[in-house]
Amino acid sequence: MYKWTQWGAAVALAAALCGASNAQILIGQTAGFSGQVAAGVKETTDGALLYIDAVNAKGGVNGQKIELTSLDDKFDPKLAAENARKLIEENNVSALFLTRGTPHTEAIVPLLEKHGVALVGPSTGAMVLHQPVRKYIFNVRATYQREAEKAMTHLASMGITRIAVVYADDSFGADGVAGAQKGLAAAKLTPVVLEKFDRAKPDFAPVAAKVAKADTQAVLMIASGSAVVDGSNALRAAGSAAQIVTLSNNASGGFIKSLGNNARGVIVTQVYPNERAVTYAMVKEAQELARAKGLQEISPAMLEGFAAAKVLVEGLKRAGPKPSRDKIHAALEGIKKFDLGGLEVSYGPDDHTGLDFADLSIIGTDGRFRR
Repeated sequence: MYKWTQWGAAVALAAALCGASNAQILIGQTAGFSGQVAAGVKETTDGALLYIDAVNAKGGVNGQKIELTSLDDKFDPKLAAENARKLIEENNVSALFLTRGTPHTEAIVPLLEKHGVALVGPSTGAMVLHQPVRKYIFNVRATYQREAEKAMTHLASMGITRIAVVYADDSFGADGVAGAQKGLAAAKLTPVVLEKFDRAKPDFAPVAAKVAKADTQAVLMIASGSAVVDGSNALRAAGSAAQIVTLSNNASGGFIKSLGNNARGVIVTQVYPNERAVTYAMVKEAQELARAKGLQEISPAMLEGFAAAKVLVEGLKRAGPKPSRDKIHAALEGIKKFDLGGLEVSYGPDDHTGLDFADLSIIGTDGRFRR
């Protein structure tokens, strides 16, 4: 069984404690169910629940069902840390799962280390969570640097040379810039505009003016959800017709809807195969489970959550009938060449990277990602 809550932290905690006696394996999640990344967070969680529900319907893991308690951190790193503390110290969860955001995930690392709790599938590609290896973090996706580098290489291959990079002034933004600079350097290019903005209170008007004045052909926006939407609106208002590119943290159907008339032609990097590519067993499985729930299609964000849930469940299976925190950690670290359904995941003491798959998509006239 599972319990998916999107209430305020205090209400969610009370409800979780009331229901804990019915749970057999408690898993905790803190993510921005409200705020600028809410659409993507909902989709990744929905994707994870597709798999968790299916496992529970068949009796759970080693005869025990999984209960997922999700707390809303409003995409605030401080609240993410507090939510994680409650989940670990008060709810006594066996593991954490599917956090969202780079500074948010960084904020809970001390708690993971203090209590020996594994975090599976953080929805962030930050290099700081890959190198050096974070003992208790098990990534299930490629890095932002890999994505940004691939995007720059692609633009350069198309003959685009006047590229701007606009990024959030936080660890996520800096991480994406590092990858973009690597791709630009390989193409012997430098950004015509390199501008950061305040993540908490973005003002895109002056940035957009600089981009338009520089006659920019393409803009890589390293930002989350509504910030990219606001930045896109500002660019168009400033008269810029530049190709807009962003990273996989925005690979959700909700993001496409929020772009409105500016959606068509936006390039979004992807860290999983095409969500309609049924040649991948994982994609086919996710589609079938979605249809069984009455959903017509899945999104890239849902596929990310689905893949993370598969890794989580595999770790729980290997941890045995009494999956303590230390047993779960050891089980996850022992995973070698685990087939998600066309993609393999391996871990070890010196490697918690997970996957290195990276691709590009473009939003079509029908409001769907096209490869």
